[in-house]
Amino acid sequence: MAVERLAARATARPAARRNVRHWPLLLAAVTAILAFAAPFVLPTYQTELIILFLMNLVLVVSYRLITTTGDWGLAHVVMMGAGGYSAALMAKGLDLPVWLTVPLAGFVAAAVAGLISVPLLRTRAFGYFIASFALGELLRLFWIRLDVPFGGIRGIINIPEGELFGHSLFETIPYYFFALFVAFVCVGIMYLLDRSRLGMTWKALYSDPALAECVGIDVTHYRRSAFMIGSGFAGVAGAMLAHRMGAIDPKNFDLITMLYLIIWVVVGGTQSFWGAMVGLLAMTFVFELTRPLLEWRPLIFGVVLIFFLIFVPGGIESLVGRLRGWIGLLKRDAS
Repeated sequence: MAVERLAARATARPAARRNVRHWPLLLAAVTAILAFAAPFVLPTYQTELIILFLMNLVLVVSYRLITTTGDWGLAHVVMMGAGGYSAALMAKGLDLPVWLTVPLAGFVAAAVAGLISVPLLRTRAFGYFIASFALGELLRLFWIRLDVPFGGIRGIINIPEGELFGHSLFETIPYYFFALFVAFVCVGIMYLLDRSRLGMTWKALYSDPALAECVGIDVTHYRRSAFMIGSGFAGVAGAMLAHRMGAIDPKNFDLITMLYLIIWVVVGGTQSFWGAMVGLLAMTFVFELTRPLLEWRPLIFGVVLIFFLIFVPGGIESLVGRLRGWIGLLKRDAS
């Protein structure tokens, strides 16, 4: 009987492994079907909410990319603003099409990040945190003070929504598919970067920067590359926001917006590529549920942040690991 049980287990394991391998493909197929069907079956408000989620998805994944080096800063939404303003100026002043302004905005944001990284990367840890806030606010005040070309405190209005394949992006469904495509490409590129040798080097800096420097890794160079690439993708998210809203102003990129971004990342976790996405999804639900409690929302989000920092420091993704461990223990006890 014991031999038969062992044989049954041996034959069952390969089948179980094949099933596990098929789960990601099945999940991806279901997600793709739902994503394509969503704008045709959901009300306009919910479709617009998904569009905003897709923009925030690019933003949160790009911020998580920077944190893999250990650099937690407060300038990321300002880099998003750099992309938004550059897209608005290119669309209004140069009459460039949206399929050009969005990627070019990413390059502009990356270039701005490269400039401010010169003083910023002389700092680390808490010093980096404060310096990033100061440099970000300096850039934001620059937009506020200059009426030409940034529109001052009022910002830039009447930004052309653009057209794509003959469809006006002012309409919800065409813009939804445009945002879906841009988010898919951006997140896909960042996933490949995360799994690449470059991504592994970024994570090595977080684990032990002193050791990384000892083995010949140029720490400043790789920190700068992460900051510029992450900021570039944030600029793409800002360009998408500018074209969708038709207007942009400095208040869109203030400290409160940055704190929401940090909450998304902390709630989801940063150890895996998917953690920040899960955090964004969870907090988007919380955001919508607390819409009637507008005055209490900052307090609720603050409580959520403190709870996760104290009781679940690894974020939601750490709960998945714990759950797997418990299931494994139960299976071992049962066998």
